[in-house]
Amino acid sequence: MMNKQVLYALGSILLLTISIPHASAQLMKEKVEFTRADSLRGNLTPLRTCYDIQYYHLDVKVDIDNKYISGSNLFRFKATQDFNRLQFDLFANLKVNKVVYKGKELPFKREFNAVFVDFPSKIEKGKIDEFTVYYEGHPQVAARAPWDGGFDWKTDSKGKPWVATACQGMGASVWWPNKDHQYDEVDSMLISVAVPKEVMNVSNGRLVNVEKMKDGYNKYHWKVVNPINNYNVALNIGDYIHFKEDFKGEKGPLTMDYYILRENDQAEKKQHLIKNATETLTAFEHWFGPYPFYEDGYKLVETSHTGMEHQSAVAYGNHYQNGYRGRDASGTGWGQKWDFIVVHESGHEWFGNNITSADLADMWIHESFTNYSEALFIDYFYGKEANQAYVHGNRSGIQNDSPTQGPYHVNKEGSGDMYPKGGVMLNMIRTMIDNDEKWRAILRGLNKDFYHQQVDYQDIVQYIVNKSGIDLTKVFEQYVQHADIPTLEIRTDASGKVYGRWISEVANFQMPIHLGIKGNKKQLISLNKKFTEINIPGLTKENIDIDTFNYYIGVLVE
Repeated sequence: MMNKQVLYALGSILLLTISIPHASAQLMKEKVEFTRADSLRGNLTPLRTCYDIQYYHLDVKVDIDNKYISGSNLFRFKATQDFNRLQFDLFANLKVNKVVYKGKELPFKREFNAVFVDFPSKIEKGKIDEFTVYYEGHPQVAARAPWDGGFDWKTDSKGKPWVATACQGMGASVWWPNKDHQYDEVDSMLISVAVPKEVMNVSNGRLVNVEKMKDGYNKYHWKVVNPINNYNVALNIGDYIHFKEDFKGEKGPLTMDYYILRENDQAEKKQHLIKNATETLTAFEHWFGPYPFYEDGYKLVETSHTGMEHQSAVAYGNHYQNGYRGRDASGTGWGQKWDFIVVHESGHEWFGNNITSADLADMWIHESFTNYSEALFIDYFYGKEANQAYVHGNRSGIQNDSPTQGPYHVNKEGSGDMYPKGGVMLNMIRTMIDNDEKWRAILRGLNKDFYHQQVDYQDIVQYIVNKSGIDLTKVFEQYVQHADIPTLEIRTDASGKVYGRWISEVANFQMPIHLGIKGNKKQLISLNKKFTEINIPGLTKENIDIDTFNYYIGVLVE
């Protein structure tokens, strides 16, 4: 969406000019209609909530020449209620060969990408049980990984296979059978992947065994002991070399493993990754608390696609350069001092992997906080002013086309504004709190109190409101649940008194903002939708100074 110049004037006198993105586009957009398939994928029916996933063993063989996969997944679960039917998910283009329970095949029915399984007798509440799904087929090819999900079939410069999976949003059921909803993360899992012997597979967690098979394949067994969301489970197949080191973290030594293509086995490239990864973990443990997955370690794995936050196996494809493939979206230069993919995707280990949205509608929780983590990385190494400049520069990418929160229960995320607009909003909230130690305590507290949990909009908003002591509910409502931004209207009366109010579509909107007299220190003033006198001695409409650098707002001065 193109930006438009909005001129705020009264009568014939132009008092203030400010550029903000056009924000009424959502009114012109066609209404999105959702289907039965969307509901099956995104809704939590009793057929899904009746069981709690505790363990998977995904065992799959990858036939690279034919772009074909075959294997099985064991589901171990605890019944949360009595039931004799459940739903799991697998894309319809993949064949379910059989579902086996206690040595016998179970009847099942398929509808779109959902699979419904009938058990021979009632599974009683509290019982721990298991079944195994056997499947095969040609998985969907990712047309533009990681944004279009599926398998990314590539080769390296030597012609050797270079394959990866990426499926955020679309869902892991695009390539393996699972209970494909973010609200229920498996507690632990074993990932066993058979690949041709000239390459290797790198997945999440720790490598526990390499099994040499008789058919010219090797099977790599990776064990994950922490909860993991489905879309984070990944395969990375290539001619990799491995190097490692330890990071001295808040919880002790953290293993850092690197898997890069053999052709990139060069000292300067290795050092680039080590430097950026070490600095990233240093900054984020400061701001967010201990890395959430010490038991599974930290890895960077080179991929053909740009990158993804695969838990404990972060996909990296930024070509060993700073910025985002050499570019700085903020236009400030601060984004070219560090490797964007290492920083951003590793930031998701805290927001996205440790704290996970229970519904895709709240993906803004992942992306807003992780976009903001880039600024906090800058803050740690270059200072707060550099941080604020970077955030301000990122405004150029905001479209204000639709809310950053999507609709619930249909597996639909919100606007891509969840990245830059979310980071801008969090910088605003930090500015309102005006106490950096309290702000850091809130960020660390989120990761401690919601450790390995699934959350929603209310969880995050109420936590920040409670810990900050400021009622920010309307701020979140405005910037997350609406596309528009609020406008601060300033006017004077006949006696010269200055009044302010907010123009907003949010009912009972209120938000504090820093303002004052030019050249003097700004004060935090609380305003709502009714004109309120701004009691700053000597303030006039001519000398008013509004912090539009840190507050993303429109301004109308009368």
